[in-house]
Amino acid sequence: MQTLDLGLIAAHLEGLEETIIHRLIDRAQFAANPVAYAPGHSGFRGAETESLFDLRLRHQEEMDALFGRYHVPEERPFHRDLPDARRRVQLPEPPLRIADLDVVNLTATIVADYLRFLGDLCASHDGADDGQYGSSVEHDVLAIQAIARRVHYGALYVAESKFRGAPDAFTRLVTADDRDSILGLITRPEVEERILGRVADKVDYVQRTANRQVRRLIRPDTVLMLYRDTIIPLTKEGELRYLFNRTPDGAT
Repeated sequence: MQTLDLGLIAAHLEGLEETIIHRLIDRAQFAANPVAYAPGHSGFRGAETESLFDLRLRHQEEMDALFGRYHVPEERPFHRDLPDARRRVQLPEPPLRIADLDVVNLTATIVADYLRFLGDLCASHDGADDGQYGSSVEHDVLAIQAIARRVHYGALYVAESKFRGAPDAFTRLVTADDRDSILGLITRPEVEERILGRVADKVDYVQRTANRQVRRLIRPDTVLMLYRDTIIPLTKEGELRYLFNRTPDGAT
């Protein structure tokens, strides 16, 4: 993202909705499988104290780091002690003004909220355990990475775009440490309602042709709940963190 057109940013966020919905549908084909998230039950030789989910996420992120994934601003990692990239990554300078992108890193809350959400997501499954632990955590990782990308993209680029639209107002409120007023300035209830309605419609649409003999469906209000209670609030929290840590224009 090299421009800060709020309409284009919103269009990109809208495009990420389909990715998240498809990832959640794929995960919902398996039971909640709490064993996969229990420390000491990974069945993984040499890592007997960790959960299978934690191991799957760590190994995925180690590979992603080697390939340079975390050079992209909105790709914030769930782990901090990852290897350096072995692939030379050359990206255009983003139009962001923040010295440390990980100040806006909300991955710990994302994974905690997601794990609590799993019971609702997998509610249509017959029973809480189907033994498909490896497949479950594979789809978990894809889902939380898609959610994290959406949260951090919105936090970074929406915040910078809004700041440039009213720099004096934001500067004054940040200087006054007036978090509540900034939250009011960045919150647009009509936009949030439109997002929630669109997400619910998309869940219905993408499952319309699913073969119910072999595919479990998820309820639109389940995904709406994730957006309402996690994705939208965390995006705004990320915007706040960005604005309070934004490097002043002209600073070196």
